[in-house]
Amino acid sequence: MATGILSTRIIQRDLPVKERCEDAVRKLVDYCQANNWAGYDPYDALNSKIFGILPFLSSRFPRLALTQALKRSPVNLRWLLLVKKAQNPEAMAFFLSAFVKLSGAKFLDAEPLAELMIERLIALRSQGTNYWCWGYSFPWQMRRDIVPSWAPNLVCTTFAANALLDFYENFQDSRCLEMASSAAEYILNELYWTRGAVVSGFSYPRADLQMQVYNANFLASALLCRVYQHTGEKRFLEPALTAARYSAAMQFSDGSWTYGEMRTQQWIDNFHTGFNLCALRAIGRYAGTREFDACLRRGLDYYRAHFLREDGAVRYFHDRTYPIDIHCVAQTIITLMELEDLDSACVNEAQSVFKWAMSHMWDNRGFFYYRLLRHWTNRISYLRCSQGWMLLAMATLLSRPGEAATLPQPLQAAAPVEV
Repeated sequence: MATGILSTRIIQRDLPVKERCEDAVRKLVDYCQANNWAGYDPYDALNSKIFGILPFLSSRFPRLALTQALKRSPVNLRWLLLVKKAQNPEAMAFFLSAFVKLSGAKFLDAEPLAELMIERLIALRSQGTNYWCWGYSFPWQMRRDIVPSWAPNLVCTTFAANALLDFYENFQDSRCLEMASSAAEYILNELYWTRGAVVSGFSYPRADLQMQVYNANFLASALLCRVYQHTGEKRFLEPALTAARYSAAMQFSDGSWTYGEMRTQQWIDNFHTGFNLCALRAIGRYAGTREFDACLRRGLDYYRAHFLREDGAVRYFHDRTYPIDIHCVAQTIITLMELEDLDSACVNEAQSVFKWAMSHMWDNRGFFYYRLLRHWTNRISYLRCSQGWMLLAMATLLSRPGEAATLPQPLQAAAPVEV
């Protein structure tokens, strides 16, 4: 069904935010359990067994073409290409963080589910290294080289380590602190680099790629600061602050960041900006510094002005609406809730985004759609970037004290989504 003209969609009078969120969480958890916490990923095309059957396809351009074709296809052809569902460490990390939050909110019997996610992270760690670190469950083609399945990378490792620290802080499980500290060691010892006196960063995805990807810098810095707070190991602190200062200095005066420093990385998008803001908040909290406060406030103002629509829809890029991506929806909710102390209106905005997503991107079978485009909706269910992120976003909504406010919701037509 075409969904480009959203003004024709009718938003029904619905439940209070908290009650509707709880219902969606139950259904989503049931859905993921029924699938054994495994699923497809937008970038898992290279798990296709056709590369073994037809090895002449296993070169750079066919790999890039197949990855983009499957990612963009509105029809899930993975069964035809012999791509199997898989458990992804990053998804397990999102589930773990979500279950810790839900346990704190006294919702569901979440602690055993959190412990299950820890077991999965232990089983899915990257092999061939003494560090605790993680990578994706599929190989992925870079511009030149291919990154093998399970090869550790910064982003997957930081999310896994932070999830383990979430559990440690709530349940005092020392093995989780040990694993997170080892992950910080991996990032510091294997991925940290310097160029001159003031330029430094964290490589992503490999140690030899010394380029500035701003959200990767912030994510790594935030984790190192968090491990420093728990261990008192000062060697984590200075590299973290040095890299964070460099990336903070790359913020434009309007509060925005491009993705990175290279000419091919000059876009500005929703969820990477959200990563920057949440990481900056964590750096300030765990390092005990306020030096990034002005940067954080400018960034939040830009984020709200450019990525949020009045009807609750969220933009992927700062200058156009489509695609509306469920990862962006989730990160918007998380970012607004994490920074609610800067402006209390953030809570209502986060709830508005959630309600819009439930009206436009939720399937009553218990999962969220991937993307809404101008004339059609990609309804494929992806584990990591759709279900994992949205479970964490909803858990973040539910973990706040008190009952979420019920927004006035008369029977009305949704405002049209425009570019």
